[in-house]
Amino acid sequence: MAKAIPKIALSVSRDIPFNKLVLSQSNVRRIKAGVAIEELAEDIARRTLLQSLTVRPVCDADGNETGLYEVPAGGRRYRALELLIKKKRLPKTAPIPCVIRTGGIAEEDSLAENVQRVPLHPLDQFRAFLALREKGQSEEEIAAAFFVSVAVVHQRLRLAAVAPKLLDAYAEDSMTLDQLIAFTVNPDHARQEQVWEALQRSYRSEPYQIRRMLTEGSVRVSDKRALFVGTTAYEEAGGTILRDLFESDDGGWLQEPALLEKLVADKLKREADAIRTEGWKWIEVAPELPYGHTYGLRRLRGKEVPMSDEEVAARDALQAELDQLEAKYAEADEIPEDVDQRLGEIETALAAFDERPVVYEPDEIARAGAFVSIDSAGVLHVERGYVQPEDESEAEGKEDDADDDETGSERATATGAETDTDDDPAIDGLDEDETEDVRPLSDRLMTELTTHRTLALRDAVANDPDVALRTALHALCLKLFYRYGFDTCLEIEAKSILFGNASGLSDTASAKAIDARHKHWAGQMPKNSADLWDVVADLDSDSRQALFAHCVGLTVNAVHQSYDRRPKALQHADRLATAVRLDMATAGWISTADSYLGRVTKARILDAVREAKGDKAADRIAHLKKAEMAKEAERLLDGTGWLPEPLRTADLEQTDGAEASRVMAAE
Repeated sequence: MAKAIPKIALSVSRDIPFNKLVLSQSNVRRIKAGVAIEELAEDIARRTLLQSLTVRPVCDADGNETGLYEVPAGGRRYRALELLIKKKRLPKTAPIPCVIRTGGIAEEDSLAENVQRVPLHPLDQFRAFLALREKGQSEEEIAAAFFVSVAVVHQRLRLAAVAPKLLDAYAEDSMTLDQLIAFTVNPDHARQEQVWEALQRSYRSEPYQIRRMLTEGSVRVSDKRALFVGTTAYEEAGGTILRDLFESDDGGWLQEPALLEKLVADKLKREADAIRTEGWKWIEVAPELPYGHTYGLRRLRGKEVPMSDEEVAARDALQAELDQLEAKYAEADEIPEDVDQRLGEIETALAAFDERPVVYEPDEIARAGAFVSIDSAGVLHVERGYVQPEDESEAEGKEDDADDDETGSERATATGAETDTDDDPAIDGLDEDETEDVRPLSDRLMTELTTHRTLALRDAVANDPDVALRTALHALCLKLFYRYGFDTCLEIEAKSILFGNASGLSDTASAKAIDARHKHWAGQMPKNSADLWDVVADLDSDSRQALFAHCVGLTVNAVHQSYDRRPKALQHADRLATAVRLDMATAGWISTADSYLGRVTKARILDAVREAKGDKAADRIAHLKKAEMAKEAERLLDGTGWLPEPLRTADLEQTDGAEASRVMAAE
């Protein structure tokens, strides 16, 4: 005969007036966690009490019930009800649903209630939010009902909208929450599933890799082309933007690069057409112009438009406000956000006053042109007033020829020589008594005499360093700031090579510093090259050395070209880099997939990672395809300062290596 299974008797439940309930000291929850009492009270007021309290009768010393009940499990609910009573939203005698326990231990009741509670799976919460929205609740209403921000509701709904196949994988613990979050960046279910399938065959499936794969071919909103067009215009044209609700994404990714390129071209054309109405002979337009695109072109010297009295007053007022704010917060540990914003606005306005518009003569405009492009901040960049060699006026050419002829005539008059006189040895040694006509000096004699003078002049200049510096600087400036550089007797040839179409070169810190310095010195050059000597002579010693260094720097050519073998010149470039302690990492060069890693073999990628991060890091990416390996290597090398061999400075590398060894030894 089968043994009878004992029946379970559940604890009785009934409504007990709140004023008959007291908190028990047997509640095991001591640390605050989860929803605050205030929020729980609001939830009870909205939905009433969803879970009964667990209570035990309070007995006197003789074991008789007193009519009161202690609450060992449900203390937070008790306090929330108490708060509603204090706010007069609930009467003291309100009946509270309670489960009455008599057997066992009170602490066990409290512990069991908390331990046996299974938290809601995040996916269930995501789907619950989605169900509420589908039943008519707005995102704001859902946020208010569950005491979360609207942004949190957006995130939960985005997670619930991931492809069902991926949600199932997450529910089965085949995918982490961070991975699921990464998939929300692209709402295309087919693409999500395609990436997930690809990751199953990959050794690693980090969230950043998922985001990269889902945004391949997209253009970041922070790209200068996107900033130039603007996201509003892009979206109005039918473009879509992916945004990551969980990570900083610089505004998202533009999904239609071809549309963006068309919008950029159209806007640049409109801007160029407006500039063309100024009368320029030619306009060159491109989103990004190659660095050094103005080399070999003469720059017109326009006149800055002076500030009006109103502009001067406005600028002085802004400067006074800036000085006042800086003085007020000079000792402050932290500047208020509104003050910091105002300081930025003032500095921008003052910079606009400093960038005065330049006017040119109409006849100069008619033979010059302008470059129209986009700067690194996405702002239209216009460079006006450049004259191509073929557009130099004939009158100017004749004037230069006349100057040269005049100089030759004056020289002939001073020496008694004509430049086309035949060399006649018989003339040498004759004096005025031996011939009636004073014939000019022969070319041979002129050569000998000036050779002696040149030799003496070389020695004199060599013994006067100040004049030597001034003379070399004069020759360099003639070549680097003027179209025609014939006004010097020095055989110094200053050349500044073009670098081709290397992308982003103009946006580097080095390029910006050189361009700003060149613009500064160009503004101090006289319009007529004949006046240059006096300008150079009037410079103080520090300014002269600074200008000299700038000019010498412009002539440096350490570029390796397959068609131009210059091993000794490149060796000298290495020595020069050592002399100035050139550190390309400090100069801003970063090893990325575009700059290096994606353009070399997998073996070189692994060597780079191995050198910077060690063998284990290299081994972890060795199985990846080249494109993925380059991206992963870019992440690993970020912040390490690693440089490929051609960018290293030997002595600097040895010094840094020795320092690293000393640090490691000390540790």
